[in-house]
Amino acid sequence: MTTFVLVPGPFTGGWVWEETASLLRAAGEEAYPVTLPGLGDRRLPDGAGVDLETHVQDLVRLIDGIPVPRVVLVGHGYGLHPVLGAADRRPARVARIVSLDTGLPADGEPAARSVPDPGARARLAAADASGHDGGWIAPPEPGGWSRWGSTEDVPAAALDRLERLASPQPVRTFTSPLRLTGAAADLPTTGVLCTANGSSVDLVRMLVEAGPPQFRELGDDRFRFVDLATGHWPMLSAPGELAEVLRRAAAGEGHRMTAPDGPHERPSHLLPFLVDLPEVPRERLGRVDLHLPDTGTGTGTYAGTYAGTGTDTGTGIGIGTGTATDTDSGTGTDTDTETDTDTKTDTKTDTGTGPGTRKETAFGTASDPGVPRPAVVFVHGGPVAPDQRPTPRDTPFLLGYARWAARLGAVGVTLDHRLHGLGDFPRAADDLAEAVALVRAHPRVDGDRIALWFFSTGGLLAADWLAAPPPWLRCLAASYPAFAPLPGWGAVESRFRPADVVGTADGPPVVLTRAGREHPAFAATVAAFLAAAEGNGADVEIVDVPHGRHSFELVDPGEESRACVERAMRSVLGHLEDPPRHPGGADEPARRP
Repeated sequence: MTTFVLVPGPFTGGWVWEETASLLRAAGEEAYPVTLPGLGDRRLPDGAGVDLETHVQDLVRLIDGIPVPRVVLVGHGYGLHPVLGAADRRPARVARIVSLDTGLPADGEPAARSVPDPGARARLAAADASGHDGGWIAPPEPGGWSRWGSTEDVPAAALDRLERLASPQPVRTFTSPLRLTGAAADLPTTGVLCTANGSSVDLVRMLVEAGPPQFRELGDDRFRFVDLATGHWPMLSAPGELAEVLRRAAAGEGHRMTAPDGPHERPSHLLPFLVDLPEVPRERLGRVDLHLPDTGTGTGTYAGTYAGTGTDTGTGIGIGTGTATDTDSGTGTDTDTETDTDTKTDTKTDTGTGPGTRKETAFGTASDPGVPRPAVVFVHGGPVAPDQRPTPRDTPFLLGYARWAARLGAVGVTLDHRLHGLGDFPRAADDLAEAVALVRAHPRVDGDRIALWFFSTGGLLAADWLAAPPPWLRCLAASYPAFAPLPGWGAVESRFRPADVVGTADGPPVVLTRAGREHPAFAATVAAFLAAAEGNGADVEIVDVPHGRHSFELVDPGEESRACVERAMRSVLGHLEDPPRHPGGADEPARRP
């Protein structure tokens, strides 16, 4: 027999578990549905003094009073916060934690950070800023529950009951931080993923293999994952299926994730970039780094990627005086042409080895290295944990892209924007706009020739620039992007949907790099983006990496990946040579509330 302690999500109580609890008991298990203090029939006059720790201690008292050695703690939505807090206080009494369609919060993280409803999140932020130790956050209005998670498959009668019995919840339960000592860090944990709400075993697998580094720990042996084909409220929409899944979880069943083997034993964000490029001068301005073309004398490496032996020495790539060495494979005569967009073309003949001809494009002149250069701003995805080290701009990935751009004569710009949670896209958008303004004002930058290059979920930040493109934005690039919030990302404001705005304004050309083995959730947003772009007549160039996965520059660093990155880079820099292709526009992207 297994004893389940069922802790509900926001605004609800033990009543929400009634049918699932009955089915568990009918199968020979024990079930304790919980109503937390300040909610339902335990509501207090004004909510004062009720916070997350109140709920943790109440759950600890319940566990202490259950006459079995160990229990399975099940947390749904907000309920996972007190579950983790209680498990931390009583780890020896917990057999397993079950996270029901809810991400695992970290020590110090308040529940407000993962609230999916933007309006409720704003109200919580305002209440927290006021410092008032009391007050309530109201439950959703009728018809608004879907903003807190998909209500798919919930019968009308059950939804009516949810709306009728839901009660306000004390603000401090959301805004006070979760405090964990690490005592429960090794407890077995099962994630039940409600697929109609956007979660799935496949999505978690992609995040473990190639997503933000904080997801890599989900590949630990203590984690298991199970799909449940319903919306975010399975105790109402599929109580029988949920009861069976909980019994399977208690038995340790489910999918285990494994991180890539071999060269990918390190987190993907720490893997080496696919081209080993030497450092270039770098200027750090707050959260922004400018990687500058080196105008000195010395030996440089061509951006073209060749393998084998053979050396030729000639004039550098047109960003100053010096020599450049490249390594080619094959036999015969290789003619390399270097084009400087300002004043000169240098041609040299290599009598060593090499299969063909290539063209190097760079900006500026050897005689006037102070000429302002165009800039490419590289925008990372996320969410990224605020304590991740190195921060994104110091990872091999962004350093590689920025140095590549600088070696070709442009200014490569990286930044650490503050996308730490799904509700942080507005803040990250502000960080990006401020970074671009700083870059355009820099004396080494030609402020009328700027490109923005977005990666992964950073692609959502492209929406502002597509909706109101400024005339100096010459190109917008994106690699394996999300062009709409991923399933289950209800906390992301509707403003961040590039698929909805592409081509609605006369914007810059778009260079899109697609991974052929992309996760379906990302691929679906790209397909929607391309359909809208075609319908609206937007200029989109597609660079395909047929065998590449998400973050292919790190996890698939072969010839195919290198060739595609080089093609995309040259296309972006080519757009920086041309006159603007779209007239007018605001000086900055539209700011929206």
